[in-house]
Amino acid sequence: MRINVNTSAVNTHRIMTQNSQRQDKNLERLASGLKINRGADGPAQLQVSERLRAQSAGLGQAIDNSENAISVLQTAEAALDEVSRALVNARQLAVHAANEGANDEFMLEADEFEFRNIVDQVNRIAANTQYGKNYLLDGSRAGNGVTTGASLEFVDATEDATSSGLGGYDVTIKTASKRAELSGSAQLTQAVIDSEEQFTISEGGRTVNFRTIKGANVEQNLNELDLAIKAAGLDLELVRPEAKGTDGNLPQNIVLRHKQYGSEHTFQVASNTPGLLSAQADVPTMVENGIDVAGEIAGEESTGRGQVLTGGPGAGVAEGIRVRYTGEAIPVGGGGPSGAFAGTVTFKQNSMNFQVGANPDQQVGMSFKSMKSAQLGTGVLNESGFKSFEEASLMNADKAQDAMRVIDRAIEEVAIQRGEMGAFQKNTLESNLNWLRIAHENVQSSESVLRDADMAKEMAEFTRNQILMDASTSMLAHANQKTMSVLKLLG
Repeated sequence: MRINVNTSAVNTHRIMTQNSQRQDKNLERLASGLKINRGADGPAQLQVSERLRAQSAGLGQAIDNSENAISVLQTAEAALDEVSRALVNARQLAVHAANEGANDEFMLEADEFEFRNIVDQVNRIAANTQYGKNYLLDGSRAGNGVTTGASLEFVDATEDATSSGLGGYDVTIKTASKRAELSGSAQLTQAVIDSEEQFTISEGGRTVNFRTIKGANVEQNLNELDLAIKAAGLDLELVRPEAKGTDGNLPQNIVLRHKQYGSEHTFQVASNTPGLLSAQADVPTMVENGIDVAGEIAGEESTGRGQVLTGGPGAGVAEGIRVRYTGEAIPVGGGGPSGAFAGTVTFKQNSMNFQVGANPDQQVGMSFKSMKSAQLGTGVLNESGFKSFEEASLMNADKAQDAMRVIDRAIEEVAIQRGEMGAFQKNTLESNLNWLRIAHENVQSSESVLRDADMAKEMAEFTRNQILMDASTSMLAHANQKTMSVLKLLG
């Protein structure tokens, strides 16, 4: 037996040290709940789990971002609901003011006063609706543009449009918009009038049946026809010659024209006498539809609807930009395939962008159009010359009729904005939010598999290592006792 080196004790001590180290790792894992606490615990697993941890944190923040974006939309939606209610109240006032037979000047003044209060209410909502420091409905969170060119107006733009430089985007016009129009080939004469000619005019689901007034002259009959068209609410105008006869007896061609521009608008006519309105006697004639504007924005083919030219989807920098060309013909100096230069639109994109993903370039945008009264109800042709809801008036029955047309357009614009916001919230934000929550759950689960400690397993390992430690300590004592026995023999 060798006593210089107690091999058994050294071996036992080595094993006890290993058991102690394993026990320390068990304690660390049990205390932290993690299987990997440092790179040495699993280099490959650490790399993967760190990426998963970063992705999980990003997904968690994206969930918060999406929920905040929904809150922004809900704030704007509540304000738009109030604007819509105000516009409905304004239209009710306009209908009341149009009741010419029952209203007096004091009632009209009262209607006008209340109407102006509604206009102020709409402006107040538009100016004060905000989320944090962001104003939502004053037009500051939408694309803003200015135009050059006498017949060119900026309408609006979507969040897809790209800001232009200082020089703006060139706008060229290939075809000017037209209104549906009919000019009778036969003249209205006194003889035709005295035969009690029957006219039937239909537009937008409304119909006028007018019989000429025997004994009344041409001018008087045209005046009565004009009144009948207005009373029935047809979106048509009777075009009168610039020079009227002195006695009102001169024969005249009947010219009817739709008030709205574009291919969506037409009307139908019929007359007893061929050529007065319909081509054949008592056979309805569908008037050829109007023509939409056609042209380019920034050299990109754009979509025309009425007088409005819109950069189409996928068009490039001009996508979503809308301009109105009010000219009756293409600009001077051109035509042909390339069109004629009409002016420029200088555009700045200021829509709200939301980061709704955990990775770069995962943003979605939403444009909040201005709900100020000066930007509502624009582009509606009317005899009173109202350019917007703000300019509308109820001071007489004719103005009230035109105010209704403007208010209807304003209600439609608010409804479109609410619809776009609703679709964005439902199909983009909420759908994305559901996916984010699922993805976040899966990433957390994957990270847990790699990094989290199995507590039951670690506890079993700890107990095993504890038993081994106790046994190692006991065996180390026995190994030392063997050497002491040899020394007793020498003594």
